[in-house]
Amino acid sequence: MSEVKMTEGRVHVECCSSPLFYRQSEPLGGGSRLNVLLLHGIRFTSENWLSIGTLETLAKAGCRAVAIDLPGLGQSKSAAAPAALGELAPGGFLKQVCEKLSLDSVVVISPSLSGMYSLPFLMQHQPAVRAYVPVAPICTEKFTAEQYHAVQTPTLIVYGDQDTQLGELTLGNLSQLASHKVVVMKGAGHACYLDDPVTWHGALVEFLQTL
Repeated sequence: MSEVKMTEGRVHVECCSSPLFYRQSEPLGGGSRLNVLLLHGIRFTSENWLSIGTLETLAKAGCRAVAIDLPGLGQSKSAAAPAALGELAPGGFLKQVCEKLSLDSVVVISPSLSGMYSLPFLMQHQPAVRAYVPVAPICTEKFTAEQYHAVQTPTLIVYGDQDTQLGELTLGNLSQLASHKVVVMKGAGHACYLDDPVTWHGALVEFLQTL
């Protein structure tokens, strides 16, 4: 852990009644190459990215990584969400989060529930997103083929081959993105990054090195 600086904090976003909690990792000497925003699913929090080593892995790969607890969940439980669960949040929500945290040209990692936040952000603020890493996110069916085709952002689609419902559904929709690669994690379920962190980290770092 000596190569990595870990911090915690809270960031205030206008539409939330309370600040959002976040964890941050960066190379100890500073000078990060990429900014990464990590989101999470409904049963998870930023702590999962800490416990499986993703925050540390990203910092060692030269990235500044920020994992937030989404509104109403984890240590952001008192913050009101900008949309009901499963409905699309305003694209400006994550844009404001990134601006407040100085995450310019950000790589967004988005599993499951967080698709309700990341997909509107990607569709409405494409220039702010350096790359997109969806992991079986919800709400992919809420956009048209034309909307997907218009997105030029480099994308790494990740899902577990045991996630036969949401994983395969999202693959069909997200494969319409103009610039994408697909990683299928063998033997892994919906939260494939938890089932096999080694494969997850390897695929993620390899993708980030292409940016």
